[in-house]
Amino acid sequence: MPDTHNSAQDVLQDSAMDQALDWLITLECANEEQKSDFNDWLNADPAHAHAFARANAVWNGEPVLAAAQTLQTRRTPGLLRRIGRHWKHLATAAVVIISVGSYSNVPLRLQADHLTVVGERQHLQLEDGSKVLLNTNSAFSSKVVDAQSSARLYQGEAYFEVPANLEFPLVLDAGPVRVSVRDTDFAVSYLNGEAQVRVQRGDVDLRVSSAGTQMRLSAGSSVSIGPNGFSKTVRLNPQTDLAWVQGRLVFENCPMGKVLDEVRRYYPGWIVSNNDELANIAVTGNYRLDQPLDILRSLAHITSSNISEFPALVILN
Repeated sequence: MPDTHNSAQDVLQDSAMDQALDWLITLECANEEQKSDFNDWLNADPAHAHAFARANAVWNGEPVLAAAQTLQTRRTPGLLRRIGRHWKHLATAAVVIISVGSYSNVPLRLQADHLTVVGERQHLQLEDGSKVLLNTNSAFSSKVVDAQSSARLYQGEAYFEVPANLEFPLVLDAGPVRVSVRDTDFAVSYLNGEAQVRVQRGDVDLRVSSAGTQMRLSAGSSVSIGPNGFSKTVRLNPQTDLAWVQGRLVFENCPMGKVLDEVRRYYPGWIVSNNDELANIAVTGNYRLDQPLDILRSLAHITSSNISEFPALVILN
């Protein structure tokens, strides 16, 4: 006699797995409404979190990577048997992997000379002698033409140490802003359509062509730049704003919502908070950025939260 309880349970698990795989595909290019719908789905049933963790592990597992390599030439029956009924979803995932590798923007693969994955930092030395520290999930390129050094930050964050003996200034483009600089230590980020420049030593000249505006930013100052031009200049706090250069994340009375947003930049997976009250709790701490899971465990401890850990997924309650 068939076990109807187990059969029903299997159907529910299969349904959750199918939904989780669909979400993995959707989240590649999700808008804010879709992200909100995903969080609602994730919180609706504990089985959804387990299914999403399993789906994420499959998505990044060897069968899908092998499928990505195989899809360009032929289908492999043995591989299809291993993937089973989830082949439709995983084939889509494989196509994504073929197209973008570890990045969601195909042009980055074609244009950038240097790419870092989530949680990785990379030290570079440019042809003109400038030193660059490329932060997590960043894309960068540089060249020298007729003694003129130019570079572009396509996404992410970088810290520059530019020498004084350049024949021409280093010219850097990052989203809406063009930076011209020599003999200066400074950081530039380009995230979510907005650039930010922080100067630790020296001066930088900034220009926003679309807005027809320009300014000089001096040591100890920071400014954000959008399509419409410059924000108000604010004072730089190197201990917190540039802590990542030293491999740290430092927060001083920072709302936990913003802390989690920053930790998400370094954690190769999903961080979900199910308690809205946590977002406004002030956090002060000094953490190693290469251990994001330890940061989350510490945050859970100091806020008396429960933490659930899955492969590539952490949930705070």
